[in-house]
Amino acid sequence: MAVDMRLPTVRKQLTDSLFSGTEGKHLVVPGDVITSDTGFMRGHGTYMDEEKLTASVAGEVERVNKLICVRPLKTRFNGEVGDVVVGRITEVQQKRWKVETNSRLDSVLLLSSVNLPGGELRRRSAEDELTMRHYLQEGDLISAEVQSVFSDGALSLHTRSLKYGKLGQGVLVQVSPSLVKRQKTHFHNLTCGASIILGNNGYVWLYPTPGHLDEEAGGYYTSMEPVPLSDREVISRLRNCLLALAAHKVLLYDTSVLYCYESSLSHQIKDILKPEIMEEIVMETRQRLEVQEG
Repeated sequence: MAVDMRLPTVRKQLTDSLFSGTEGKHLVVPGDVITSDTGFMRGHGTYMDEEKLTASVAGEVERVNKLICVRPLKTRFNGEVGDVVVGRITEVQQKRWKVETNSRLDSVLLLSSVNLPGGELRRRSAEDELTMRHYLQEGDLISAEVQSVFSDGALSLHTRSLKYGKLGQGVLVQVSPSLVKRQKTHFHNLTCGASIILGNNGYVWLYPTPGHLDEEAGGYYTSMEPVPLSDREVISRLRNCLLALAAHKVLLYDTSVLYCYESSLSHQIKDILKPEIMEEIVMETRQRLEVQEG
């Protein structure tokens, strides 16, 4: 019987250059006094205590003119119009679906905000309302875009583009929303043979790159053909790379994920999450990103 033995080793010291970007940031923990100057306005994540502005959350102090707020390092998703999200249907209601999107409240996807099969443009009828579960039912995963934000903070979603809709076979990885870098596009076909949707809400979807897109399905087509072993191995390796980057608080975007994937090729998939190998892979990824950014 094979036994996997792991002995303690002396780890290499992290170079100071990796942390040079954090020197100018003012980090605080709850209870820290930010300023005793009464000329500043109190923003999110702060409160007044004996005429001193004090932090109520752990995070980075941000100042805009006379307004001071603290942006928390770990928080629920606060959506903005145009954000790409990955969510799970939790409830089917009258003319709407409730979607869990890692925010404080369930998001809403209205029947009028989805594409009908075949891309028909018409008013939604009572028949459409009765067949809502044929489109999406409880437990289905979807990709969508934030259309608007209600007064109570709940999000209204839409899937009116063919790139959004029901998700088929793949792997869902959950990370902190603050680690997903905002970009022009969050849909990427990676050169390693898989595709990725980086949801602004911290839900990342990995799936085999589709050979063709069935436009007649209006975003509801999901292929149930068996996924080849090679594709499954690529997706598994990407999943472990995402967890390694998230554990070391590295921003997630297409370049960082691809560099991490390439750095991990010398290791087995199951070994990537071992602490010493994870640290080695992430350090190499950080150095390549630094070289690229100049």
